[in-house]
Amino acid sequence: MNRLRRYNPLRARLNRRQMLGTLAGAAGAALFSGCGGGSPSGGGGGGGGNPNWPPSLPVGTWNPSASDTTFLESLLQKACLYFWEQASPTNGQVLDHAENFSTGALDTMTNQTSIAATGFGLGALCIADKRGYQSHADILARVQATLNFHLNGMPNQNGFFYHFNDINTGLPLSGVEVSAIDTAILMCGVLMARAYFNDPTVTSLATQLYQRVNWPWMLNGGSTFAMAWYPAGDANPGFTSYRYDTYCELMMLYLLAIGSPTYPIAASHWNNFARPVLNYEGYSYISNNDDPPFVHQYSHAWFDFRKKADAYTNYFTNSIAATQAHITFCLAYPNQNNPYYNLDYWGITASDSINGYEVWGGPPAFGPIDGSVVPCAPMGAMPFLPNQCLHVLQAMYANYKGSAAWGRYGFFDAFHPTANWYCPQVLGIDQGISALMIENQLTGLIWNTFMQNPECAQAMQAVGFANQV
Repeated sequence: MNRLRRYNPLRARLNRRQMLGTLAGAAGAALFSGCGGGSPSGGGGGGGGNPNWPPSLPVGTWNPSASDTTFLESLLQKACLYFWEQASPTNGQVLDHAENFSTGALDTMTNQTSIAATGFGLGALCIADKRGYQSHADILARVQATLNFHLNGMPNQNGFFYHFNDINTGLPLSGVEVSAIDTAILMCGVLMARAYFNDPTVTSLATQLYQRVNWPWMLNGGSTFAMAWYPAGDANPGFTSYRYDTYCELMMLYLLAIGSPTYPIAASHWNNFARPVLNYEGYSYISNNDDPPFVHQYSHAWFDFRKKADAYTNYFTNSIAATQAHITFCLAYPNQNNPYYNLDYWGITASDSINGYEVWGGPPAFGPIDGSVVPCAPMGAMPFLPNQCLHVLQAMYANYKGSAAWGRYGFFDAFHPTANWYCPQVLGIDQGISALMIENQLTGLIWNTFMQNPECAQAMQAVGFANQV
């Protein structure tokens, strides 16, 4: 995904893979300034001759107390509130980012929306309706307006949408690409709304949006999807040479395309992207080897991969291993004697930073890791390691709720207490993965509803998924 949340026309041409490659090359030059020589609350991991290394991170039994559930529900409600307040009430587009010191009014300091944030927002509106956060009539009207505007009021290319758009007009911002993966996230939200509301208007609009996407067009004659397309008049018009050809958050893109009743691609395309295996501290899992945790979360927010496997792996247990490896990595970074992180403070995924938007994480280390923490990393991993994720979220809340790390929409996007840096904003996609994965862990609402779309279930069957005991 092109995750350049702070829009800049010079940076907008950098796609996600270019960013990751650049950051991976600079991993050894992590920015350690302002970190105070240790983790914000002491402790940490170990290594070498430490008999307790690597740490034990079992999945365990999920048995939350009433107070645990109340805490998670408070995070969930705050995340969902973002998608109600920081979206156009007339066309439903969701702001890419907004101030977290908000009074609840729509942030007027930016006009930048994100189709991925809007897709997550449609899922969040389903949660809000189920939990009664707003009236059913108001939420349904917002969903109908969102779908109608995206079908009839926004530019598209063969059903694919521009990544960033103006909140008032729906027109793409200058230099912005038509994005394959961000369109896929939007379509996941569209199909979620269709299955959840069972409303004739929603059903009609959502079906038209999904069936309009010409998935083979984005293949551009290849065996894997192009990442993006730029219009005539751009400095480099046409399809980018970069492709979704290696495991990442791409599973939803391929499954939506394979399941399409109007413009499908062959199920054999599922075999066309590479699945390299990363081995780290006893954990072995499919990974692109230079990706942050979100790549192991996004497709799982919608598609239910639990107790299912294809010819390659069980992707749910794959994400469990990736999460275990990420925590282990954090506990001994930058080295075993002087770690930034501990079990009360961990999680590094693409986010804002003191120097702007960064795609960072590990293992292996990449990006300017400086001791900052990104709360959506454990929130997005809740279904994989619920006990560890709950623990760190409760610890961060207890330690930093009275600081600038906490606001109207919950945790700020990222913060670094030792350096006295707190991001002043939240990002729509980070709020989205947090809301959907917390709800999935609590009730399974998104999984159980989204998989009622016959196209989604049929696509998984077509590529060879089978149930596991």
